[in-house]
Amino acid sequence: MPHDSHDHTHEHKHDHKHEHAPKPASCCSSQHACSSTPATSSGPALPSAPIAGASTAKYRIANMDCPTEERLIRNKLATMAGVVGLDFNLMNRVLDVHHTLASLATVEAALHGIGMQAIPLEADAAVARDPDEGSLSGLQKGLLVVSGLAAAGAEALAWTTHADSSPLVIALALLSIATGGWPTLKKGWIALKTFTLNINFLMSLAVFGAIAIGQWPEAAMVIFLFAIAELIEGLSLNRARNAVHSLMQLAPDTATVADASGAWRQVSVATVAIGTLMRVKPGERIALDGVVAGGESSVNQAPITGESMPVDKAVGDVVYAGTINERGLLDVTVTANSGNSTLAKIVKVIEETQGKQAPTQRFVDNFARYYTPAVVVFAILVAVLPPLLLGQPFMAWVYKALVMLVIACPCALVISTPVTVVSGLTAAARRGILVKGGQFLETGYRIKAIAVDKTGTLTMGKPAVTDVVAMEGSSRDAILLLAASLDANSAHPLAAAIVKAGPPAGSHLPVTQFAALHGRGVQGNIDGQTYYLGNARLMTELKLLTPALQAILARLEQQAYTAMVLATSAGALGVIAVADVLRPTAASAIARLNALGVATVMLTGDNLLTAQRIGNEVGVSLVKAELLPENKLDEIKALQQQFGVVAMLGDGVNDAPALAQADIGFAMGAAGSDTAIETADVALMDDELGKLPEFISLSQRTRRILVQNISFAIGIKAVFFGLALAGMATLWMAVFADVGASLLVVANGLRLLRNNQQA
Repeated sequence: MPHDSHDHTHEHKHDHKHEHAPKPASCCSSQHACSSTPATSSGPALPSAPIAGASTAKYRIANMDCPTEERLIRNKLATMAGVVGLDFNLMNRVLDVHHTLASLATVEAALHGIGMQAIPLEADAAVARDPDEGSLSGLQKGLLVVSGLAAAGAEALAWTTHADSSPLVIALALLSIATGGWPTLKKGWIALKTFTLNINFLMSLAVFGAIAIGQWPEAAMVIFLFAIAELIEGLSLNRARNAVHSLMQLAPDTATVADASGAWRQVSVATVAIGTLMRVKPGERIALDGVVAGGESSVNQAPITGESMPVDKAVGDVVYAGTINERGLLDVTVTANSGNSTLAKIVKVIEETQGKQAPTQRFVDNFARYYTPAVVVFAILVAVLPPLLLGQPFMAWVYKALVMLVIACPCALVISTPVTVVSGLTAAARRGILVKGGQFLETGYRIKAIAVDKTGTLTMGKPAVTDVVAMEGSSRDAILLLAASLDANSAHPLAAAIVKAGPPAGSHLPVTQFAALHGRGVQGNIDGQTYYLGNARLMTELKLLTPALQAILARLEQQAYTAMVLATSAGALGVIAVADVLRPTAASAIARLNALGVATVMLTGDNLLTAQRIGNEVGVSLVKAELLPENKLDEIKALQQQFGVVAMLGDGVNDAPALAQADIGFAMGAAGSDTAIETADVALMDDELGKLPEFISLSQRTRRILVQNISFAIGIKAVFFGLALAGMATLWMAVFADVGASLLVVANGLRLLRNNQQA
């Protein structure tokens, strides 16, 4: 069926590859964290990307928990001949060594020499997680209990006897240090050998300093409290790691598939090939991506797309691994293996994102680079200058300096940003919003304008019947029945829209002598009567274009609808209006963006009348129509000049120049689209526009929590420095303050994982 003179001008589309350079990994995933870039580290920081011609060795390092260990490894391997690059995946505790060595024996010996238990992995091996990871063994728990009892005994004995250095107090203190503090002291010694200033070195220095001035009970209590603190922090931080990893557990390990004889059997998903027929029973999770080959059901797609309501699935519909089949039996043809499913790609993107520092994290790391050594120097001056220059008691000022050393490591400050960003990224993924890096999550709150593509973004991207005007003596149902019967013989998109709006195919009337009238419409005989369905040009040729009909067509034309007239030789029976219709949530999403203070601009290659109609219906601030891709690029540049940070929302692979120019590129409906997931800065996993303002709100919450955490971490340091100088803070109080601050910022960051919108 032909378009009339006001038919839609389809927008030009181009492939889009929106790349962002990777940044060194620095996210702390578990255990006690310190600055990943201490000023005293030796050796250059190797690039995270391998050079051409280098081989890659992959290692699983169970005790590589945070930037403390990362820096130790960098310092040890950076100066080794043949090592050309290092990649750290702290989320999975995996190290990639890019090298030109004939043998890796020296690398493995170096790692073992600094206490890193390196287990070689195959290059493409999946990293298995130990379900007991992060927990203590029975022996470790027993040693901690002994350490705590000995430290408490030493404190109690010293308190009652007023003798901090009696033989029994010293014996109890040594027992506590040996059973609870040995791991810390060992790490402190390794840090000293590698010239790495970290929390283990500072804590060891504080313990030996306390012993040197005769504070044995204090030394024992400090080392015990620090051991407990590492345990609590490790468990708390594992929540962020587990939150991401739980996404991977959504898909089952086995699938029910048809074998060569047609019998159904259960096999590991890793062995299922593409093209295999898989059966999913009601209530089961779908194991692999595929296309429905038989059956009907509703599927809960929330784990992938974040949709709140189940989606009906029938033959030909796509289903995703990790989603839940709710009521019907489905036979599914597998379209991707377990490692390439949409769910696997989402998990991979989130894990890779941990290596990209967000702006706040870069600021914090740079701050810590200078802050930590400056505080250490200050503590030394506090210990030395007052006794030398003012004749103050030496031991008293040494003790104050030791308190400052415990406070010196900016653990809470450094740990606050990665935990908060990881929590935000995971919370977004749970809502069906895939963010390709912390920098985009942080930038989101600064968005002042969003340019939105029209076709397939604000609209459904395909025509639908919007109005049926019945002339005198006709009815809406009769017009749709006749028109659908005629158009059932046509393959035109407008004809498909009319057929879809009409009655079911079984109700269509038989049509004879069907003919397509090029550029004008169609005709055919129904029950001996010739019917015409076409545009104004056809009506003019048939001399049926009356003033009344002209008025109806003019009104629809002003609204940018494509109008088709159903008529017989005696006159027009009715007019059917067809147009690309809005997505159901488009208007509400734009309203929410406007409420957030974000200007909304529609950029389209469509004609002005159509663009203005859609723009008015959806409520965008500004409409720009009849644009070529290069024109859209110019519009983005102009918006950036006017507003600052500008985002672009499209389908993730189209409008390449504009999407590349925008500060954040959003892809619509990225679920199942490899290119969209790989190229977009932020991918909305379904066609739900409401996720756009949801992303901005999440970015605002993330920003608030980051500011809260940084302010608290710096504030608690400042308070305890003052207390230390005034002689009102003890070593164990300093440990409590340091650990307490870390735990509070972790707990505050994890609030983003909650479903509510409050921060």
